[in-house]
Order: sequence, then structure tokens, then C-alpha cells
Amino acid sequence: MTTLGFVCVQNAGRSQMATAFAERERDERGLDWDIVTGGTLPAEHVHEEVVDSMQELGIDISDRTPREVSDEELESCDVVATMGCSTLSLNTDVDVRDWDLTDPDGKSPEAVAEIRDEIASRVTALFDELDDGSR
Repeated sequence: MTTLGFVCVQNAGRSQMATAFAERERDERGLDWDIVTGGTLPAEHVHEEVVDSMQELGIDISDRTPREVSDEELESCDVVATMGCSTLSLNTDVDVRDWDLTDPDGKSPEAVAEIRDEIASRVTALFDELDDGSR
């Protein structure tokens, strides 16, 4: 079983978008993969501008709640993508990738859409890399 993790500090923007795109990719490809998301200091709610931007693509994340993620959860992942805001250091063989993305919090709808589209592209590329097509 492949497990992917998407992490940022607040788990209220970038990692929520990445998780939603990963869930879509997983479902479209018919994969039985686990997806973990969380933050080191979770916010109270997902940023409104992120919810609105995802809704433009027909993806509803309005019911999601930022959550704290544990080292144990992340150490169970094959790949963990951080969003450019992490000081994550895992003591295992987890493939940690820092995507260095701008925080969408408080940005204009156009800026959030650019960040969203970059995340979608990176998630698709990650799935292309890891999905060898054998199901």
C-alpha cells in the first residue's frame, strides 16, 4: 500500500488543496492508496479563499478541518510533500519533498488560483511518477 502525506504548518491551505487533488487522482486512477494530511500548528478552519478557489473546479473542501499530524503518521508514508513551510525532519526512509509554495492565506483570487494550479500539477506529476500502472 502506498501512503502519501501532505503537510504544512496550518493545514488550512496548500496541504488541503494537495490532499483534495491527491484524492481525486487516486480515485480517477482506481488506486488503493492512503492519503494523510495535517499541520504542525493547525488553524481553526480552512482558509475561505482556498475553499472558494477549489469550488471553482467543482471540488468542495468546505467541510474539512485542519488537524495536527503526528510523526508516527508521517513516518508511515512513502512520500511526504511539505508546502514550503516545514521544518519536518523524519528519522526514517520517508521520501520528504519540499514543494516551496506561496501561502495562499489573504491572497487575491487570481493568486490563489495560480497556487492551486501549481499544486494540482505537482500532485499529478507525483502520481505519474509513483503509479506504475499495475493494479
